[in-house]
Amino acid sequence: MKRTSSRLADGREILYYDSGDGAARAFPDTRPLDASATASEVRRDPLLGDAVVIASHRQARTYHPPADACPLCPSTDGRASEVPAPAYEVAVFENRFPSLAGDTGRCEVICFTPDHGASFADLDEERAALVLAAWTDRTAELSRRDGVRQVYCFENRGADIGVTLGHPHGQIYAFPFITPRTTRMLATVAAHRERTGSNLFDEVLEGERADGGRVVLEGAHWTAFVPYAARWPYEVHLYPNRRVPDLPALGDGAREEFPRLYLELLRRFDRLFDRPDPTPYISAWHQAPLGEGRADFALHLELFTVRRTADKLKYLAGTESGMEAYMNDVRPEDAAARLRAVASR
Repeated sequence: MKRTSSRLADGREILYYDSGDGAARAFPDTRPLDASATASEVRRDPLLGDAVVIASHRQARTYHPPADACPLCPSTDGRASEVPAPAYEVAVFENRFPSLAGDTGRCEVICFTPDHGASFADLDEERAALVLAAWTDRTAELSRRDGVRQVYCFENRGADIGVTLGHPHGQIYAFPFITPRTTRMLATVAAHRERTGSNLFDEVLEGERADGGRVVLEGAHWTAFVPYAARWPYEVHLYPNRRVPDLPALGDGAREEFPRLYLELLRRFDRLFDRPDPTPYISAWHQAPLGEGRADFALHLELFTVRRTADKLKYLAGTESGMEAYMNDVRPEDAAARLRAVASR
């Protein structure tokens, strides 16, 4: 992998990741951009203790531009974009409208392909491996920054999820705090360790592999399964079979196998419903925070869709949005069976 670093017109960093050493990506950003101004702050909910980011400057962010004005496509002679190079494989740059910046962390955009009409599921295994390498590199570098407590790599796909840019891309957040969901996981895992002396993540994975009823996909190094208490109609968790805290800790075998399994998983999601448009989803890497709880945490990816049938979406009800008490319309075992049925032939 070759990594090339450059700067955009307003001083933000951009990185190009290439599978070979021959690519030259040093292209100037010719746009007349002013230095970006951010006003993020982190506040604590006094009753729950959760961190909440206030980022009012994001009201002005780009919203559903037409394809010929996409800021994530490569620049051309007639139009300059966020990616100055006329071609790229994988590009990562600081978000122009970040939720987190400066002392409150960092937000990056990762573009998986220059093809505006593609999606992650359309990538070949070599490109998917390059994306994994970029996620790993960014996790390692951001984790070394002062004040960063947790690195989160994720992708939102589809207007039904709330995506405002149609180009295939994801985001990488470097949080100055441990996120509320991870905090809850850490507390549950620590209590289980105190009570039983064993690791809860290991027990969950071992139990799913032994039962097999909710397993969707298995490899030598990864297992994908629908969780026992899935919150979403179609939700899959992908675990490395050997527990590691984060992406940089993955072994060579897991890295080599990941592209094939992950692409198959995404393609199965696209075959779930008889529709011409791709299935909307959120794909989220859960990585160990820096500091406490790291030794017992297990890296894993959680993938879910808000679509429950071909023509129905799963909206959060009052019990879910208001009280975080989830009600799932699809039995997890049935979801797993359906995801096995749409396997590639």
